[in-house]
Amino acid sequence: MKSFIQVDRDSHFPIQNLPYGVFRPHSGGKPRIGVAIGEYVLDLSEIERAGLFANTGIDEDRIFAQPSLNAFMALGRNTWKKVRNQLQFLLSEDEPTLRDNEFLRNKAIISQKDAELLLPAEIGDYTDFYASKEHATNVGTMFRGKENALMPNWIHLPIGYHGRASSVVISGTDVRRPRGQMKPAGEETPIFGPCKQLDMELEMGWFIGPGNEQGKPVAIADAEDQIFGLVLVNDWSARDIQAWEYQPLGPFLAKSFATSVSPWVVPLEALEPFRVKGPNQDPTPLPYLQKNDASSFNIHLEVYLKSQEMAEPQKIVTTNFSYLYWSMAQQISHHTITGCNLRPGDLLASGTISGPEKEQRGSLLELSWRGTEPIEMNNGEQRVWLEDGDLLTMTGWCQGDGYRIGFGEVAGRILPALD
Repeated sequence: MKSFIQVDRDSHFPIQNLPYGVFRPHSGGKPRIGVAIGEYVLDLSEIERAGLFANTGIDEDRIFAQPSLNAFMALGRNTWKKVRNQLQFLLSEDEPTLRDNEFLRNKAIISQKDAELLLPAEIGDYTDFYASKEHATNVGTMFRGKENALMPNWIHLPIGYHGRASSVVISGTDVRRPRGQMKPAGEETPIFGPCKQLDMELEMGWFIGPGNEQGKPVAIADAEDQIFGLVLVNDWSARDIQAWEYQPLGPFLAKSFATSVSPWVVPLEALEPFRVKGPNQDPTPLPYLQKNDASSFNIHLEVYLKSQEMAEPQKIVTTNFSYLYWSMAQQISHHTITGCNLRPGDLLASGTISGPEKEQRGSLLELSWRGTEPIEMNNGEQRVWLEDGDLLTMTGWCQGDGYRIGFGEVAGRILPALD
């Protein structure tokens, strides 16, 4: 499949992808919804205005002339698929409807350089999981020893916690170093000040579509129907604040100051060619978590760090989404098993994604092994934790035959703590 819009072979956004996002032209106007195609944005509000979404299930007027994807997310998988098929039809190289309509093309297609990308959804709730066995084992080994690395419940259920939706920010937003209470080793009482152990967490997130009624769990067979699409997530973490506060209730201020997401939401449908089976689960999960179908995806992930002194960023992590022990479907099913209701635009995230090798560890906590193994940078600097001025960039893609299904990037620069 090819588009009449020229798309580079290594672009993250070929016609096979068409991720959704919210943007505002630099030239002015209200935020509206678009899809990425190559280096361009197709303004779906203009396609809608032109009446080109007939017979797709879009019954509400101006659903794409909105500042969030929530209303579209609520319509469900059948409608998403029809709209996606129509967009691929309109953008295909042999279809003249859009290709040969110069007036509509000029209104509907703009360069991504001429657009401000915004948060794709109004996020009512945010849940962060702890779904990587390698990550959980590494962290548990550091704090409890190898024999007690995994807590007894970890292999039976997807561990998670409710995060702070208000501090989810779009890629490119600077992140201010947080302040808080910490208890240095050997001290009897805590101190207050800027976080000294600031970390990143390489994660993937997914936005919920229709959601479920309160009191009605989502069966695991239906769980993927709730996934509108996926984004890259960096769940920034203040490890020294976390170490002091997390017992007995878990993360609080150490995770609430910022969570960065990429702007383009890749439809689950676009990832189908890259579906793979996840890790073997032993013991077998309880029946409500059992799903025999392949439930993971071969998504290549990378992290780059650039200090203020570096001319070019340096790759510090290479890993893969498929290492996650607990699948997205299992996380959704477990989340709702009590009757908890998910709503359109809710964000769920995987937790740090790590693999079996050192370069596959998705956090500095693991890469530097809690500060005992500094990371050597190409310019002679070392990193144990993030320093002021550091720029972190995460990216990822699925590699097809002559095309990529990419997620763009999620990036953020560390600013000094407030006085």
